[in-house]
Amino acid sequence: MQHDEDLDRGLLIIVFTLGNATFGVNARRVQEVVKVGHLTCVHHAPAAVAGIRNLRGRIVTVVDLAVRLKLGCATRGPEARLLIMEWQGEPIGFLVDAVTDAIVVSEDRIAPPPAGIDPVLRGNLYGLWREGDRLIAILDPPALFQWDATVIAAPA
Repeated sequence: MQHDEDLDRGLLIIVFTLGNATFGVNARRVQEVVKVGHLTCVHHAPAAVAGIRNLRGRIVTVVDLAVRLKLGCATRGPEARLLIMEWQGEPIGFLVDAVTDAIVVSEDRIAPPPAGIDPVLRGNLYGLWREGDRLIAILDPPALFQWDATVIAAPA
C-alpha cells in the first residue's frame, strides 16, 4: 500500500497485463476496476467493442484493450478486469487480462516510446518505465479515445 507522501514524489500507475506484455495507466484516469461480469453483444459493432454491460444502472461500453492495441484479444479468465474510465460523459470499460499492481513511479524515469514499435501501439503510449528487469508500457488514456469515435460511442 502506497502512502500519501509517496504520491507526492510520483505518478500512481495501475499495472495490468495483456498477453505477455505489462502495461500501466495513470490511476487518476481510472474511476474503478471491476470484474467483467455479463457482457451483452452489440451486433455490427467494431471488433474492439467486446459488448456492453450494466454497471449499477449505467450502460458501459466495453472495449477489448488488446484488440484496440492490435495485440490479439484479452483473455476472459477469472482474473480479467474492466478499467472503467470516462470519455465525453460516458463510461468506457477497457477489458484487460488481469490487474496486477499499483505502483508509484517517478515521472522523470518515464522514457518516450521508441520509434521502432508498431505505430498503433506507439500512438497510445505515454511512455516506458523500467526498473531492473521490469518494463511497463504506460498508456495515454486520451489517446485511447482518439480513434474512430463510432467505435467507442455509446450504443443507441
